[in-house]
Amino acid sequence: MAANIDNIVAEIEKLSLMEVSELVKALEDKFGVTAAAPVMMGAMPGAAGAAAPAEEKTEFTVVLKDGGSNKIAAIKAVRQLKPDLGLGDAKKFVEEAPKNVLEDVKKEEAEAAKKTLEDAGCVVELK
Repeated sequence: MAANIDNIVAEIEKLSLMEVSELVKALEDKFGVTAAAPVMMGAMPGAAGAAAPAEEKTEFTVVLKDGGSNKIAAIKAVRQLKPDLGLGDAKKFVEEAPKNVLEDVKKEEAEAAKKTLEDAGCVVELK
């Protein structure tokens, strides 16, 4: 390497990681370039089978992982989402977690159910 480049590298070695990050950002802004390495998808081994874009999931299962410490609130939330359950059945449902609360529902409905259960202190997972 040329002497001036060696000097620059030596100076950069003295910088903290945060300062190097700021230097990279300043160079990107100044010269309109990016320091990110280009990705060549076609050249990667095994990429041929992964060429098709993955479909976005449209149906979800809401799983009650744990009823949390406030069992009464958890039971109320479960009954709100599963109105066909009586009080005793809802209590048993919460106690036997993990259990599927809703199956094959749209994303919006699954997220709303998750929020309802989490607001009651439950641990919830969407599958």
